[in-house]
Amino acid sequence: MTCHYRCGNACDKPVPNTSDNPHFSSLVEGALARRSVLKAGGVGAGALVLGGLLNPSAAAAATPAPAARRAGAAAAGIGSADFTPVAPNVRDNVTVPRGYTYEVLVRWGDPVTADAPAFDAFAQTPASAERQFGYNCDYVGVVPLTAGSAVLVANNEYTDEELMFPAGVYDDATVKRIAIASHGMSVVQIERGRKPGSWKRSNHRGARLNRRITANTPFLVDGPAAGTERLRTSADPSGKNVLGTFANCAGGTTPWGTILSGEENFNGYFDKSGTLDSRYAASYARYGLAGDGRGWSDVDERFDLTAEPHEPFRFGYIVEVDPLEPRSTPRKHSMLGRFKHEGANATIARDGRAVVYMGDDERGDYIYKFVSAEKYDPRDTQAARKHNLTLLSRGTLYVARFTDEAADAAPEYDGLGEWIALASDTESFVDGMSVVDVLVDTRLAADKVGPTKMDRPEDIEPNPVNGRVYCALTNNSDRGKKYPADEANPLTSSMVRSELGAPLTSASGNRNGYVLEVTPDAGDHTSTAFTWGLMLVCGDPEAPETYFAGYPKEQVSPVSCPDNVAFDALGNLWISTDGNSLGSNDGLFRVPVAGAERGKVEQFLTVPVGAETCGPLVSEDQLSVFAAVQHPGETDGASFDQPSSTWPHTDSFPRPSVIVAYES
Repeated sequence: MTCHYRCGNACDKPVPNTSDNPHFSSLVEGALARRSVLKAGGVGAGALVLGGLLNPSAAAAATPAPAARRAGAAAAGIGSADFTPVAPNVRDNVTVPRGYTYEVLVRWGDPVTADAPAFDAFAQTPASAERQFGYNCDYVGVVPLTAGSAVLVANNEYTDEELMFPAGVYDDATVKRIAIASHGMSVVQIERGRKPGSWKRSNHRGARLNRRITANTPFLVDGPAAGTERLRTSADPSGKNVLGTFANCAGGTTPWGTILSGEENFNGYFDKSGTLDSRYAASYARYGLAGDGRGWSDVDERFDLTAEPHEPFRFGYIVEVDPLEPRSTPRKHSMLGRFKHEGANATIARDGRAVVYMGDDERGDYIYKFVSAEKYDPRDTQAARKHNLTLLSRGTLYVARFTDEAADAAPEYDGLGEWIALASDTESFVDGMSVVDVLVDTRLAADKVGPTKMDRPEDIEPNPVNGRVYCALTNNSDRGKKYPADEANPLTSSMVRSELGAPLTSASGNRNGYVLEVTPDAGDHTSTAFTWGLMLVCGDPEAPETYFAGYPKEQVSPVSCPDNVAFDALGNLWISTDGNSLGSNDGLFRVPVAGAERGKVEQFLTVPVGAETCGPLVSEDQLSVFAAVQHPGETDGASFDQPSSTWPHTDSFPRPSVIVAYES
């Protein structure tokens, strides 16, 4: 059910990337050939030296120790807490460690704007949905307002009509209009509760920053592609004013206090009433645009590819929303490229320029970064804020190429890499393509310069403490089928060996994913060189192919299908999962990246039946852990009238919600 509604069963369709660029998997072969599996008495029986770290002490020496605190963060708190990891389970609830509790902050349908009505599942309307919290929350960002208040921004990625609507109550056109209004983003003011770490929703009637952004909200396009012919439609001959955002997956909070959100599976929203425009056949194919959408063209012709062939060129961007200015028009940044953006995370480089890391969430697609032309202004002034809001409009877009060459005098890494420039705002670096061509057909441009195909690069984020960049490579169950059975996937690799040296021959594909660790050359995020290693090869710790940065495998929690990453104030990595292949509900995990406990995966929470864990965020004071519980009860055969989950147990049907966990 999730595959159907979220991505239109993308895995069952032709592979979009038919280029002969190398797979990341094949590059690991050379690295593995230089390593050896540790014998018993090393870092754990059957351990695989994918990261090249021979023991925890080597990890401690290789990675800078995390700062005790940064920018006013408390040294104590969840980052250093000694909790008992949550055991794998299939409970229909959020489960947190003993000594912690959780509360629901906001649910699907809760009032957002001052004039929003109370939610009634049997009396939904498009108008009410535009004023209530949207469906299927994913990314969660929290921007502080005062010591006791903040504004929370959540993506509302997609809708599942089978779980949203009771049978026989709504006609088809109304269902589709409500779905359109339930996509996008929700901006909600929150305030601290009575207990340390707790938060609650502010009264919507007095929360002036609250607003909904839907698939009908006006957006401005900026950057070099704004106004270009392929962004012009019959409703918008300017090519600069787009209605709506949808398929918003992960995101990031910028240093200047705005929210970035990635438009991911946008291709699944466009239908066709006849033949498609042959001029765009290659582009449509590369992005999976086949005209088999959600039927929205029945109520809005712009979703008909036959009638409006340019409309899909207006989606697939990083959007930026200013949560502190409720009347501001959100923007789509063409300079950051057009592809299936999982999200975007920004950092400020040593020279003051903004650098944004991004992943294209498709089997066999690429990792990107953007470096701004102008420098960030850290002053707390209106002029500085206005300047910073322009940083993503000009700069240079890059795509990543990985190699298996050894890094000199750096045995902890598995290879080298380089960032290949695709285009600046004034110059294309891809033969035969203009700047606009590169930014509108970024996938086709990248194919030409030889980057490395990845296994679903999802959330990618720089660690503010150690300066390294971490990417969740969720999985590729087609490894060995549509994709070569090579070394990126430990389950099919002839190079991976157990403690006794016997090769593994499983053909089950890369079902559990891994976490990639990238170190910019000299710690400079603007550099075009980097080194890389696999920090985690996820799965069952008892399986010989799994690896946890050299930490003893018998002491870690099982983890499968990493999706989103985040960091606490101590620099610990937090991983949320989507599609656990080990039989448990999905969850959220804490993983130190330095010191003797580097690689110690500990499960902090699990989510209910059918749900995915999204948008993890640890507050700066380390007292609160925010998470989005997306699509609870989304299991095959479930419906509104016969649900497989009723979480958060306030109704007889499930309601996607944002939660906050804290010490009880």
